[in-house]
Amino acid sequence: MLNPNARPPRGMPVAKERARHTTATLKRIWDYLSRSRYGLVAVVLLAIAGTGAGLAAPYLLGTAIDRFILERDREGLLRLCMILASIYVFNGVAGWLQAHLMAGISQRTVRSLRDDLFARLQKLPVRFFDRTPLGDLMSRATNDIENVSTTLNQSFIQIMTSMVTLVGSLILMLTLNVWLTLVSIVTIPLVTLATKAISARTRQHFADQQRSLGELNGFIQETLARQKAIKVLRRERPSIERFGAMNRELRAAGTKAQTLSGLFGPVMNVFGHLNFILIAAIGGWMAFREWTTVGMIVSFLNYSKQFSGPINELANQYNMIQAGVAGAERVFEIADTATEHEDEAAVGGLDRVQGRVAFEGVSFGYRPDKQTLRDVTFAAEPGQLIALVGPTGAGKTTIINLLTRFYELDEGRITIDGKDIRAIDKNELRSRLGIVLQDAYTFSDTVRENIRYGRLDATDEEVVAAAKLANADGFIRRLPHGYDSPLAAEGGNLSQGQRQLLTIARAILADPAILILDEATSSVDTRTELHIQQAMAALMRGRTSFVIAHRLNTIKSADLILVIDGGRIIERGTHDELLGQQGFYARLYNSQFAQPAG
Repeated sequence: MLNPNARPPRGMPVAKERARHTTATLKRIWDYLSRSRYGLVAVVLLAIAGTGAGLAAPYLLGTAIDRFILERDREGLLRLCMILASIYVFNGVAGWLQAHLMAGISQRTVRSLRDDLFARLQKLPVRFFDRTPLGDLMSRATNDIENVSTTLNQSFIQIMTSMVTLVGSLILMLTLNVWLTLVSIVTIPLVTLATKAISARTRQHFADQQRSLGELNGFIQETLARQKAIKVLRRERPSIERFGAMNRELRAAGTKAQTLSGLFGPVMNVFGHLNFILIAAIGGWMAFREWTTVGMIVSFLNYSKQFSGPINELANQYNMIQAGVAGAERVFEIADTATEHEDEAAVGGLDRVQGRVAFEGVSFGYRPDKQTLRDVTFAAEPGQLIALVGPTGAGKTTIINLLTRFYELDEGRITIDGKDIRAIDKNELRSRLGIVLQDAYTFSDTVRENIRYGRLDATDEEVVAAAKLANADGFIRRLPHGYDSPLAAEGGNLSQGQRQLLTIARAILADPAILILDEATSSVDTRTELHIQQAMAALMRGRTSFVIAHRLNTIKSADLILVIDGGRIIERGTHDELLGQQGFYARLYNSQFAQPAG
């Protein structure tokens, strides 16, 4: 029903390729995280308890050297070892509990994020899906959200424990020796500069990696969905070559991101080892002068290791957060896209629909520089059958797109029973419309549920009655499980004609006030077409109906035929009236039924 050649309309947002609002994005992620505030409090308390216990170990090691090892106190050393063992066990249990709780919190967070994303996708206008590749949307809903999940699951605990360790180690180091503490913090400015220099570049590369992955997923989805066309047109090798090029682009972006990310560890280790050497050298000199004890130096060396470790870890986590932020921003781009209903003024519903539809000076263009419809004016009276005829690209489907409000018109207005459709809630409007497209869409569910999709509260008896009216009951009962037979993806285990019959039954079940048929019988055989036309005649009785017709013999009984070319109505009338005019319609009709010279 959509125009496959339609260009993106005005005002559509362009997808971003890099994270631009890290702070704002992190705040939005925190808004999701804070929904599990009690779990987060428990994680924080466990981090404080476990890390605090771990901070006591270096001090006890120094005590063991000074008071028990040098003094050869075996019993005291044994008691201290048991205390250290208990501390390490407690630290391990606390770490496991943190990981367990945080795994649940992160999964609940991304579940909410995924739910909100999917709900948002259901509310976005059709023009958004015309512009955005489905594979890219799949990548946002899977890979990007998974990046957020990984970041939350790993980074939050690491950041918490690193902060507690950093602060605790600094306090204990100051308690042990102020001068050695000053030596320990000499490398912090160097670490900060290195972090900024590396993260400034990795941020862009992670964003490029996510963009390339979305494009690759889009190409894979399109290729798999179009396998028949690819094989018929012998495009396997070009498809493989294009996939290879896109894959190489993804590999290049991923390699750059991971390579720069990998610099953090070695660079931070260099600074850590440098810090360790300085403390060992100065501390050893102080021990020789008997300004301190060997045990204190051992304790301090351990604390300096614990102090520099969190700095390195925070630098690494900052880099990982960039990947999560890049994914989150791609998800939030969808969340920030205006839905169909956000730009509406106060809207109302429809009372009992009589079915008078009027187009008044309607103009519309998919692109701002090219109009698809120009000053279209006509009226369909209640119960009339209106046929739309014209060459491909003339604007027939666009008329339907505007009537269903898949797109908003640029000029003029469309009314139903005298009420402007822009003042009608879209859900209410579409609930009064029955639409059967030329492409038959089915879902991976049973035959019964596919028909019931037209009206979810329909009984089994009503589903069967609709199938009989659409002449689908016969082939359905021949299926292995009848109405309970499951359909493969996109109805692959049914013929195109059978899928079309199901969609017609779906429209019959919906019992709409206004019918829209986009050459609904184009994919069925002549005998089935006759039965469907009879069913449609009964269904259309008393209802306003619009038919986009390619086979003109199917619309001879139409009350009004609109001949459209170049976005304008160039002729209008009944079948006989138009044939009598000997114009565009007559030439089109005669060309379809002209007998070849023999």
